[in-house]
Amino acid sequence: MACEAQVSEEKAKKSMIDAARLADELRSEQELAQGYERDRKLLECQLKDLQTRLDEAETNALKGGKKAMHKMDTRIRELESELDAESRRCADSQKNLRKSERRIKEMTYASDEDRKNHERMQVLTDQLQSKIRTYKKQIEEAEEIAALNLAKFRQAQAQLAEAEERADVNEQALAKTKAKARGSSAAPQVKEIIDLRLFKTIRNQLFFFPVKTR
Repeated sequence: MACEAQVSEEKAKKSMIDAARLADELRSEQELAQGYERDRKLLECQLKDLQTRLDEAETNALKGGKKAMHKMDTRIRELESELDAESRRCADSQKNLRKSERRIKEMTYASDEDRKNHERMQVLTDQLQSKIRTYKKQIEEAEEIAALNLAKFRQAQAQLAEAEERADVNEQALAKTKAKARGSSAAPQVKEIIDLRLFKTIRNQLFFFPVKTR
């Protein structure tokens, strides 16, 4: 009986030890479970917070994306406007360039025509100068001839003056002899009168018809 009681007591002690150990393990498990629960709740809170932040980020991203797209659209329209303006300026530049090229061609043509006209004028000038030299030479020769003719004319005038003086003397002498002589002496006097009239005719021709030059 004593042995059985001892065995029972030992079993009871062992059971108590096991129960205490199990109680400790249970407390440990409960504490661990409570820790897990706290961690789960903390994680849930963090998850909710992260979800909220994610939603906000998505909303902000959408808003930012729309804003960025709006900015990009605005910039694209600005660039298109600048491109159109640049295209117009380029077209205007091409137009002005073509005008300048045409103007250069016209000026080149005009310059060539001016050069040709200058060459023609130079030829004409040379020809005119040659003619002027020829005319000057002819004028000089004509002046020499005119001087000779003038000298001859003056010489003839001097001779004519002398002849007129002689004619006047003869006329006076003739007037004196008209009353005296009527007969035989009339023939020589008539001849002298004829010579006097011929002289006057020659004199009149010299005064009324100028000397011709070659």
